Amino acid sequence: MSDGQYEELQEVDKRPFDYGLLKRMLRYTRPYRKELTLATVVIAIGSVLRLAEPYLLRTAIDLGITPGNMQVVNRVAGIWLAFQIIGAITEYIRIHILNRTGQNLLYDMRQELFDHLQWLSLRFYDARPVGRIMARVTNDVETINDLINSGLVTIIAQSISLVGIVVVMFVINVRLAMMAFVVLPLMVFAIARLRPAIETGWRNVRKANSNINANLNESITGIRVTQAFGREGENVRRFQLLNNAYFGAFMSAIRAEVLIWPLVDLLGITGSALVLWYGARLVLADELTIGYVLAFTDYLFRFWEPINAISRVYSRVLSAMASAERIFEYLDTQPEIVDIPDAEPLRGISGRVEFENVSFRYKDDDRWVLQNINFTIEPGQTVALVGPTGAGKTSIINLLMRFYDPQEGRVLVDGYDIARVQLPTLRDQLALVLQESFLFSGSIADNIRYSRLDATMEEVERAAAAVHADGFISRYEDGYEHEVGERGASISVGQRQLLSFARALLANPRILILDEATSSVDSQTERAIQDGMRQLLEGRTTFIIAHRLSTIQRADCIMVIENGRIVETGTHDELLILPEGHYAHLYARQFAVWEAGRLAACDDADHPAEGATS
Repeated sequence: MSDGQYEELQEVDKRPFDYGLLKRMLRYTRPYRKELTLATVVIAIGSVLRLAEPYLLRTAIDLGITPGNMQVVNRVAGIWLAFQIIGAITEYIRIHILNRTGQNLLYDMRQELFDHLQWLSLRFYDARPVGRIMARVTNDVETINDLINSGLVTIIAQSISLVGIVVVMFVINVRLAMMAFVVLPLMVFAIARLRPAIETGWRNVRKANSNINANLNESITGIRVTQAFGREGENVRRFQLLNNAYFGAFMSAIRAEVLIWPLVDLLGITGSALVLWYGARLVLADELTIGYVLAFTDYLFRFWEPINAISRVYSRVLSAMASAERIFEYLDTQPEIVDIPDAEPLRGISGRVEFENVSFRYKDDDRWVLQNINFTIEPGQTVALVGPTGAGKTSIINLLMRFYDPQEGRVLVDGYDIARVQLPTLRDQLALVLQESFLFSGSIADNIRYSRLDATMEEVERAAAAVHADGFISRYEDGYEHEVGERGASISVGQRQLLSFARALLANPRILILDEATSSVDSQTERAIQDGMRQLLEGRTTFIIAHRLSTIQRADCIMVIENGRIVETGTHDELLILPEGHYAHLYARQFAVWEAGRLAACDDADHPAEGATS
């Protein structure tokens, strides 16, 4: 496990606030403008009703309690109760609208990101662990939704309250209002100074969480290897380091953030103390009544409440900005493999494949994996690619499938440059069986039908029978409806491979690609597959990558690949007679290993171990 898969945490970054990111996040609200407008109106009504409460208090004291007029007190109490009932109704409507809208926003963001990920090229996935990608789709999207759903509501509601309170305070008494707001410049200065630390802190929290997800996914996927080599302790140590990093990043963000809250409270208390002191002087001078001072003090406390709430939401904004930066990085990544504007469909091909002067490497600054590859495969031929690991065999298949494009040269199918044809119509003509067969959660029938969703059950069963998968399927009580589990965990490796064969054959491709596809089945099963596939492969162009040379002796053409070049081409018999031939050397070495194993088995049978019974 390389530490290179993890994102580095950063020092405090004093970049300016990115309004472009914020604006881009808010565009997700456009389809729900009506709902959000209604929610804003409801919030405004509730805020206005709450703004009336201190004035009702002033009325009750100055016009009711002080002169002893109970009619005024009763009237104020009735109005106050009515306002509370209306406020409860508006709160219910607000919660209902915003929860529904919030879930729609969450759905839209996740769906857009997932859709985009489906079309990104394999090179994108080569450089990113699965856990990190999962963190984008789950945690980061949830953070943005939290801001838009609840943070945005808080900003709207508190801003309406703030504006209303300021207006009312100036109406009551300009001098008291000026005295209350004298501390605001200090508050703005403090928040501006703390912003970089908070923003960087939450960005580091997102990175640390992504690292945990990447490690967790890798650890769970590789648990068999971990336990086989007794490396549980090493995994625990690595996870503990990442967990400590997350803890440290979170506490660092919180330490910067919590400085704002007590500071806002302290400045608010300072402003309130100034108002009480100055208000008392005005009452003693008969310039204001006690009711006015109490109402103004109430408004002042209500003034600091939205300030405090908005300052807390500001931290949420910075956290969402860190998530948005990471999500939009993915959304801004464009697929490398796309159709050109005038791409034409590829239909009804015969299966002729040509590589013309093809050279390829996975990264621009990396070594060449393939160098000047040239060959032509006629329709219906079976070609085998052999050679040592890393020679470039799978890269040839990747180019034919157009998972990547070559830096030099062309790949042609039936004379069409595959870079100039519509990608879906190309892949409709091909089927691929990998060395590590992948099954999805679901039934056996669903996994076979994955290559052709409109296939009938009869066609599914026919494909399974052709590769002799029906034998083990029939042993299950529920047959083709048997659940294979995540990644096919409930069936054996060989059985997963048989289902992958059936899935590929059901697609009825013109070009069939088998990448070490029989490496996970025993020799007897492999022979059964070859017998079952012989008729189905007839008329199809087939590429076979195989280290087990016994499986490719009947191939029409065998190409030996070494160091990214084709060093030999011919049939099995033609290549065996080449003096000092690469293929002959590989075959002789495999035969010697097989013969040694056979003789050892015979020797064990003739000389049983001491103490063994017959």
